[in-house]
Amino acid sequence: MSRSTTRTALVTGGNRGIGLETCRQLAHAGLDVVLAARDAERGRRAARAVERAGGRVRVEELDVTSRASVTACAGRLAGAGVEIDVLVNNAGVYPTDGFFSLDEATFREALDVNLMGAFHTCQEFVPAMTRRGWGRVVNVSSGLGALTDNVPSPAAYGVSKAALNALTLVVSDAAGPAVKVNAACPGWVRTDMGGSWAPTSVEKGADTVVWLATLPDSGPSGGFFRNRSRIDW
Repeated sequence: MSRSTTRTALVTGGNRGIGLETCRQLAHAGLDVVLAARDAERGRRAARAVERAGGRVRVEELDVTSRASVTACAGRLAGAGVEIDVLVNNAGVYPTDGFFSLDEATFREALDVNLMGAFHTCQEFVPAMTRRGWGRVVNVSSGLGALTDNVPSPAAYGVSKAALNALTLVVSDAAGPAVKVNAACPGWVRTDMGGSWAPTSVEKGADTVVWLATLPDSGPSGGFFRNRSRIDW
């Protein structure tokens, strides 16, 4: 892949866990990476690991819950001549409160980060993908939001991920066939969020995300995938 045809991927929540591993794997695959993090200093520290492995990475401060922050990030990238070809909506929170003990602030935070964050970034970056005739969007979701498997749970997390799955279908339809928009369930992964006892390594958890981010033009859109296989919504 020559420098002139290198794709650029933006990964939200890229400073740790599945997001950081996704940055590493995408860089290893030859993409330029924009590592987006709410805390820019944490983002810069995380980026060093990608750079040491030979990856090309740019750090951007980005709070996905703020439309102004997303717009400002897009403006800085445009000013630097950076076009986003691949968008990985990975930033997320995992509240575990039961429904009747769930307070409104926690519920709103889950929706703001897990759903509205992807809404903001998709509205900002996907139209340009459609105009250029190529793009990939991966929404990092969860089987805990799958309506066909169970009642979405824990309450705030499950509802927000079920809504993210619905958003995936909406964006896929709006973006057109040249932009592949899919949701990924990484599984229960050993990260700060998943815990040290989780059965899935972070490398395996990021694998389906990276696969969807690098789909060929014949690849699927509007699907929900785990272990590179389609699963029910």
